[in-house]
Amino acid sequence: MRKFIVTVKDKKYEVSVEEVGGQPQEAAAEPVEVKAEAPEVQQPATSGGEAVKAPLAGTILSVKVNVGDKVEAGTVLVTLEALKLENEVPSPRAGVVKAVLVTPGQTVSTGDPLVELE
Repeated sequence: MRKFIVTVKDKKYEVSVEEVGGQPQEAAAEPVEVKAEAPEVQQPATSGGEAVKAPLAGTILSVKVNVGDKVEAGTVLVTLEALKLENEVPSPRAGVVKAVLVTPGQTVSTGDPLVELE
């Protein structure tokens, strides 16, 4: 017998499955609580800062700035891989980095906030 966890309509079940050639046994289908830790996601602050958003869906390769950095218009904030190409995301204006909302390796969708400027 091999055991698996199966999710049906957001409810998790631990099931036992008989291997081919094995002796028939009764399968268990009882609900089991399975705990998984969700990654912590930092939400953009809502105190009047401007969020710089992802122009394309892709994977964050690097973050070029830190909170508190002063940036000029055109300063590269983040490098994003999309369609096997590296895309630099520039600052739309001069300002101070208020929050960095992504980490290298994170997958983002078009329009997701990357960095917040004051």
